[in-house]
Amino acid sequence: MSEPEHGPAGRHSHDALLYDSVDELISAAVPFVLEGLAAGDAAVITAGARTTGVLTEAVDGDPRVHVVERSAVYGTRTPAAVTAFRRLAERSAAEGIGRVRVVGEVDFGRTERDWLEWQRYEAVINIALAPWPLWGLCVFDTQRLPEQVLVSALRTHPNLVTPQGRGSNPLFGDPVRYLRSLPVPPEPLENTPPRLAASDVSDFIGLRHAVAAELATSGAPRDVLGDFLVAVDEMTSNAVRHGHPPVDVALWISPDRLVCTISDRGRGWDDPLAGYGPAHGADLSRGGMGLWLARQLCDHVDITHPGEGVTVRLTTHLR
Repeated sequence: MSEPEHGPAGRHSHDALLYDSVDELISAAVPFVLEGLAAGDAAVITAGARTTGVLTEAVDGDPRVHVVERSAVYGTRTPAAVTAFRRLAERSAAEGIGRVRVVGEVDFGRTERDWLEWQRYEAVINIALAPWPLWGLCVFDTQRLPEQVLVSALRTHPNLVTPQGRGSNPLFGDPVRYLRSLPVPPEPLENTPPRLAASDVSDFIGLRHAVAAELATSGAPRDVLGDFLVAVDEMTSNAVRHGHPPVDVALWISPDRLVCTISDRGRGWDDPLAGYGPAHGADLSRGGMGLWLARQLCDHVDITHPGEGVTVRLTTHLR
């Protein structure tokens, strides 16, 4: 492990700290923050309450260290986190600050399905945040996090930090290849009769009304149902515009989740980064927002290529 060094000033640097104790967390993360302040960087902590408390106490409550609520950055869905970090960099740049150092701690959730979503995120941001002047130190408590998450941390961070210094991570691999290697979990509801099945869709207004009527029977909050309906609309429109007919839609409703699949017979695409930002960047007038919106409106968006065509599966938990 090399001595601590400055990451590139003009682009994203993505480091991981896997720590076993509070002392190890402090010994590695605090120098990262203080060296950043000395270099004129902004310093941000966005972590769980325990980690935030430990680190703010260790820097003696230095007012230059900004604490941002974890939920305000990471939210509940991964594209929102990508957007939040970009905005953080943009605000700092507007204030004349060239780079932002962030000690970040993802809430990976309680289930393997949740873990997988954030594993994807950790791989995606190596590319999605590459042009932004952000230096992230992602912290992982090895005593609390599941082994699956810790293994993923070693696969998705180019650099590792310890109390002894910072160095390149030999286990880091190509993010796109890693994303393609992740499984698409099976959905047991797909083995049961759907609440609604529409084949060779052509009447999109009628489909929307039919889906909305079925969703209304779930008793879920109106905003949750509205978000899910918009996501179904967007993915059906995408299938029609970019795929090849017939377009088929199936909807399942259970007490704890909503699931919808939209399938077409087009060639599809092989881009595991799709939907983590607008397809055309900041120019939203050019469209390309469908999958991006769906990832923000649903808990899980899975894309598969079952033989000919593409199937997009939308899932929202009814919390």
